[in-house]
Amino acid sequence: MRYLPVAAAAAMTLLTVSTAVQGQHPDSAIDARSSAWVAKGKAAQAAGNLDGASDAFESALALDPRNREGFIGLGEIARVRDLPGKAIRYYREALELQPDDVAALKEQGEALVQQGAVDRAKVNLTKLRAICSKKACPEVAQLTAAIAKGPPVVTASVKPPVSETKN
Repeated sequence: MRYLPVAAAAAMTLLTVSTAVQGQHPDSAIDARSSAWVAKGKAAQAAGNLDGASDAFESALALDPRNREGFIGLGEIARVRDLPGKAIRYYREALELQPDDVAALKEQGEALVQQGAVDRAKVNLTKLRAICSKKACPEVAQLTAAIAKGPPVVTASVKPPVSETKN
């Protein structure tokens, strides 16, 4: 009689956890509609339509927020638009879904170099080397080259003052 409430609570907990686990989709089961939107985004990006590509990648993520390719596509667009901070955030989202994604690690490392955070990019390079220790990955060489090149040099330009003419 004294153990009945404890046993009932344990049974309810077990039932709740098992039901929640059964309702989840495996990571490999990305919604097909989301994958189709990613394909549309890649096509638009290849055609130079960055706004259309961004919309397609966002639609893909709205359908299935577990689609890493959508985050990687948005990160690539942010880098092209010279927004490395935003790109880093998108790559971080992709890496939260799969921490050993070599494409996301390389792209995030390159965005970090673009932003000037070379030390943080070296951490990504170390992770890449650990993941690719048993196989050859071109991403290691690409990130190594980006780190060696260093962040882009930004120069300030002064525009001559506009002379005002009075009519």
